[in-house]
Parts: sequence; structure tokens; C-alpha cells
Amino acid sequence: MSKVEIYTWQYCPFCIRAKSLLKKKNINFTEYKIDGDENARELMTERADGRRTLPQIFIDNEGIGGCDDLYILENENKLDALLN
Repeated sequence: MSKVEIYTWQYCPFCIRAKSLLKKKNINFTEYKIDGDENARELMTERADGRRTLPQIFIDNEGIGGCDDLYILENENKLDALLN
């Protein structure tokens, strides 16, 4: 199984939606809650090639983008291939 990581804010609706899809698919993930932590946000931004929006999702250390990107992969039946 692939390593999935997600950077989130607690009340971010897009973060909640992305985690919901991962949970629905029974995908284990590591969540980094970075509410108000500018150092963590800078680390995330560096990892995400300059993207600062949340969530930022990584599969096997490869940034796939945010919530919309996750759902696009799912709708195009490409997410499962990335996760296995």
C-alpha cells in the first residue's frame, strides 16, 4: 500500500472532504494539522512546489495537489492505481 500524507486545517471544508474520500476508500493516511503553524506551512509549501492551498496531498512523497485533484483522480479511475 502506498504512503498517503495530507496537510490540513481543522475546519477547512476541502480538507474534510478529501479525508472523507480517503476514509471511504479505507486508505490509511498521515494527517499533518497545520492550523496557525507557519513553519509547518512553509515546509508543506516547499514540498508542494510552491502551492499554499489546503489540503495538500502526497502519495509516496509525490504531490498530487488538493481536494479537487484527489476527486478528479478518483472520477477518472486513476486513484486506485496510485494507491497500490
